[in-house]
Amino acid sequence: MRPIHPTRTTVRLPRLLLPTLLLAVGASAALAQPSGFLEKDGATLFPLGFYEFPKEESAARRMVDAGVNLVRVTGKEDLDRAEDLGLQGVLPVRVDGGATEELRQRVESVKDHPALAVWEGPDEVVWNFTAYSGLHRTLNIYPTRDEWWRQTPLAYEYSEKKASEILPKMREGIELIRALDARKRPFWINEAMESDVKFARAYMDWIDITGCDIYPVKKEERLVGRMAHATDRWGAIGRGKPVWMVMQAFSWHELGDYYGHKEAAYPTFAESRFMAYSVIAHGASGILYWGSEVLTSESFRESLYSLVSELSALQPFLVAPDRVQPKVTVIPSKEDEVTDSVRAFARRAGEDWLLVVVNENDQRHMGVVVAGLEPLEARTLELLYGKEAAKVTGGETVLRLQPYEVKVYCTSRGYESARRQGREGD
Repeated sequence: MRPIHPTRTTVRLPRLLLPTLLLAVGASAALAQPSGFLEKDGATLFPLGFYEFPKEESAARRMVDAGVNLVRVTGKEDLDRAEDLGLQGVLPVRVDGGATEELRQRVESVKDHPALAVWEGPDEVVWNFTAYSGLHRTLNIYPTRDEWWRQTPLAYEYSEKKASEILPKMREGIELIRALDARKRPFWINEAMESDVKFARAYMDWIDITGCDIYPVKKEERLVGRMAHATDRWGAIGRGKPVWMVMQAFSWHELGDYYGHKEAAYPTFAESRFMAYSVIAHGASGILYWGSEVLTSESFRESLYSLVSELSALQPFLVAPDRVQPKVTVIPSKEDEVTDSVRAFARRAGEDWLLVVVNENDQRHMGVVVAGLEPLEARTLELLYGKEAAKVTGGETVLRLQPYEVKVYCTSRGYESARRQGREGD
């Protein structure tokens, strides 16, 4: 889960909900659906995961209480613990070595476990043989750090050679898992945000869930607005496959000397909240947090758990299809105001509606018109965790947004989490 430096583009994909085929595997079974969602005890769940799975039961239960439903596991012992806690597990498997006997034994040892939901392939596999800084800094394969980005003959030849070695083996390994796993659990590979399109596309047909990691908050810059591009990019690379986004649960200074960061810089609650809703607004089917195993800030951990609790309370909406397609128009107050940076989605669960509006730039917008809301006509939407209300009249409502602000409206306050600690006075 190597941290990277993201860039920005304008690729955009609609949110896709793929059909799901659930196998009869017992009342307590947990599976990940082709939509990227999880299925447990008949309920469809939006993945809210952590790579960390604490050994201490009290710490693990604290995660569960916050609404975490997916953790990274190492084997049967972890899966047993996950099952006892009501969690589901994603298991990393070394498919880049091919269909080895070691892989067969690993799969055989866990393939019937009811808590196993997802297989995970090698992390950032394409990044590691193309643009990884260690190819220059520690492995001495590249004479300069920017060999890949300059597309020098060395970088081209090295990457082609490694791809020809690794990718066929990956396919063999994945095919072995497919043959052994009667429950047909999905296969997920996480990449670096800027991993190469050509090589990632080369394996995309063999997997079920794609996505990337992105950690934009540092002492010198807090580039939270880049989450949208990252999600869109991997939706495009995956040709509409479900996208899981891996997000920041650490401060860069906690990762050691390699990255050169000495001072603490954690995302604020508002920044973490913005990043989560931004990726959801751009079609992400799951969110996982990386880095919390090195986390030293108890207050930041509490803020993440408060955010997860908020998202967990919205589960019925997070797995619902987009019933309407809101049209957002920003009426500018100033000549230089950017007017195409506000995103909105609306979903229905039972008789209730959720409307989420995300300002994805650093400007305030005092006239945001959200139209296309005819099914909500005359309904009053309460601002969750706030005091505002928005009424839909003539199929639209008008809002005001601060820089990088998220407003979450619902027809019922019953979807608010009771958890308030860690919200920084929100």
